[in-house]
Amino acid sequence: MMKNLFQDFEPVTSKQWKQQIQFELKGLDYNETLVWESPEGIKVKPFYHRDEDQKTISINTKASPFKIVQNIFVFDVEKSIKKTNNSIARGAESIRFTIENEEIDSVKLLSEIDLVKIPVYLNLKFLSTDFLKKINQIALSQNAIIHIQVDPIHQLLTDGNWFETVEKDNFDVLNSVSNQCKNISFININGSTYQNAGANMVQQLAYILAHTNEYFNQITTIQQPITIEVSVGTNYFFEIAKIRALRLLFNTLAAEYNHSLDCHIIVTPTKRNKTLYDYNTNMLRTTTECMSAVLGEANAISNLAYDAIYHKDNEFGDRISRNQLLVLKHESYFDVVNNPADGTYYIESITSQLAEKGLSLFKEIEANGGLIKQLKEGNIQKKIQESAQKEQDLFDSGKEVLLGTNKYPNKNDKMKNDLELFPFVKVKPRKTLITPIIEKRLAEKMEQERLSLE
Repeated sequence: MMKNLFQDFEPVTSKQWKQQIQFELKGLDYNETLVWESPEGIKVKPFYHRDEDQKTISINTKASPFKIVQNIFVFDVEKSIKKTNNSIARGAESIRFTIENEEIDSVKLLSEIDLVKIPVYLNLKFLSTDFLKKINQIALSQNAIIHIQVDPIHQLLTDGNWFETVEKDNFDVLNSVSNQCKNISFININGSTYQNAGANMVQQLAYILAHTNEYFNQITTIQQPITIEVSVGTNYFFEIAKIRALRLLFNTLAAEYNHSLDCHIIVTPTKRNKTLYDYNTNMLRTTTECMSAVLGEANAISNLAYDAIYHKDNEFGDRISRNQLLVLKHESYFDVVNNPADGTYYIESITSQLAEKGLSLFKEIEANGGLIKQLKEGNIQKKIQESAQKEQDLFDSGKEVLLGTNKYPNKNDKMKNDLELFPFVKVKPRKTLITPIIEKRLAEKMEQERLSLE
C-alpha cells in the first residue's frame, strides 16, 4: 500500500507564506515591491492560496468545445461557395459570411451547407426585414439556427448614425423579426469595438452589459440565444477572466428579464496590438489570445490572420490562422480536458474582481440613462479615449512593449510596397448623430513615421 506523502507535511497557510516572503524581502515593502496594479485598478498579488475562499466558476470546455470559424466576405456568390467548401475541407467548423447588401443571393449561398452540422453566422452591413425573413425560411427548411450578426447600436457607435434614420425604426425591425422568425438568432452584441478602441477590461464588460440591456429593454420577445462578439488581447490570464466574467454578468442580467438562455460568445483577437513591421510576431500574439478565448469558454473563435491589417484576404493568411486553432484543438487537447484552468485561484480572483467592477460601472451607466443616452452625450467616447490614451502613453514610453516595433525593431524591414490595405485610421468628415468610437492600433504613429522614411 502506497503511503500518502502529504501526511508528512503540515499544510501552509497564506499568512505563513506572506510572513516568509516578508522575511526574504529584508525590509522592503511587500505591497510596493511585489504587488502591481492593472489598468482596471486590480491589485495583483505575488501568490494566491486556497484558504482565501475564491469562488470557482463552472466552465465546460469539453462537452461543447469551441468551433473554428472561417470568415468569408461575399462579393461573388460562386467564389464564396467554393471558398466555403474548401475551408470546411481544411478544418473550418463554422462559417461567417460578411454581406454588404441584400441583393446577394442568400438561398444559393447557403444551399450547399449542412446548417445543422456547420453553424453559420451572417455579418450584415444593413438592416432589412425581408432579408431576415428569407434567411429564417432557409434555416427553417433544415430545422437549423442561423446566427444573424446585425447590431444597430454598434452601427450607431462606430458610424455615428443608425441604419434607419429614426432610432425607433431600428428596434421596430428587430421586434418584427422576433415575432415572425424563430429560426434565426438575431440579437447580436458587437463588443469588439470597445476593446479595439482602447477601453480597459472593466469598461468593456460594463459597456457590453449596458449594450445588452438596451436590447432587453427594446425587444419584447427574445427566444434564441443572444450572440456576443468579443475581442481579446495578450494579457493572458486577465483575458481568460474577462470572458468568464462576461458570461457570469450576462446570466445575472438575463435572469432579471426571465431570459434563461445562455449567451453565445464568439471571440476574435484584437487588432489594437497588431503591427505592420515584424508582422510574424502577430502570429504569436493571436496564439495566446486564442488560448485565452478557449480557456475562458468561448463558443466560437474567429482567428485574425497575421497580415490582416495590410493584406486583403488570401489563402495563406487564412490557412495559417485556421491551423493555429486546429493545433490548439486537436494537438494541444484543449477540447479533451474539461476546464483546464480549474482551481487556478489567480484566475478565479481576477474573474470575481472584474465582474464586480464591471457590474458597478454598469449600474452607474444605467443610473445615468443607459448606454445610448451616454453615447449621445459623449460620455462613453470620452471614457474610452482617456483609457486609450493611458495605454498609448505606456506604449510610446516603451513601458508597454510590442516586440519588433517599439523594442528590438529590425531597421532593414521595409513595408511600403506590401500594403494592399490602408492600415491606419481613416478620417471621413461628415454629419453624424454622435461622435463615433474609432478603433486604433497602438503602433500606428510609429509605423507611419517609419514608412515616411523608407
